[in-house]
Amino acid sequence: MNSNTTITKLFEKRGGMLRTAEALRLGVHPRDLYRLRDEGTIEAVSRGLYRLRSKPLSEHADLVTVTLRCPNAVICLGSALAFHELTTQIPHEVSIAFPRGAWSPRIEHPPIRVHWFSAELLREGVEVHRLDDQEVRITSREKTLVDLFRFRSKLGSDLFVEGLRRYAEGRKRRIPELIRLAKLAGVEGPIRPYLEGVLS
Repeated sequence: MNSNTTITKLFEKRGGMLRTAEALRLGVHPRDLYRLRDEGTIEAVSRGLYRLRSKPLSEHADLVTVTLRCPNAVICLGSALAFHELTTQIPHEVSIAFPRGAWSPRIEHPPIRVHWFSAELLREGVEVHRLDDQEVRITSREKTLVDLFRFRSKLGSDLFVEGLRRYAEGRKRRIPELIRLAKLAGVEGPIRPYLEGVLS
C-alpha cells in the first residue's frame, strides 16, 4: 500500500489519527508513512502516533491521543469533570487511572498524571464515549465527583465543590448512583453533608 489517497483514507476512517503499529498492520510501509510526514501530510502528535494535518484538532484531541497510546487507561478526576462540563477550569494535563500494580505509561505529549485505583473501584462508574471515531473510557459524572472527594487532600476541594454545584444545577442527576459509588469507595458518611447542602 503506497497510494497517498489510500493511506489518507485510513487516517480519515479513524478520526484522523493512526498509530504506527496499526498503520503497519494495515499494510502501510514505514517508508510511505515517513514520506507523508516529511511532506507535511501527517504529523506526529505523540510517540508512535500520527494525525492528518488537514483534519482540525477537536476539543477532545488530548483525550483521544492518550487513549490511543494507553487503551486501558480511564480518563478521570479533573479531565473527566471538564469532559462532563462540570467545571470552568481547563486541565493542563490529562488525568488517567490504572489499577494498582499496572504498568505506568510514558507519554511525552500531552502531559498526563497517573492515579492508581483498586481494581474494584476502577470497574465501577466507567463509561465508554465515542470521540473522534475512537472509544474513550471516562468515569461517569457521579464517579468523577466521588473520586474528586476521595482525592481532595491531594487536589484540593475546589474542583469537587464546583463540580457538585454544577451537577446539582443540571438535569442529569442520579443521586442513588452517586450514593452507591460513595458507599463503595468508603466515603458515604463524609460526603453526605456536602450532598445534603447542595442537592436539598
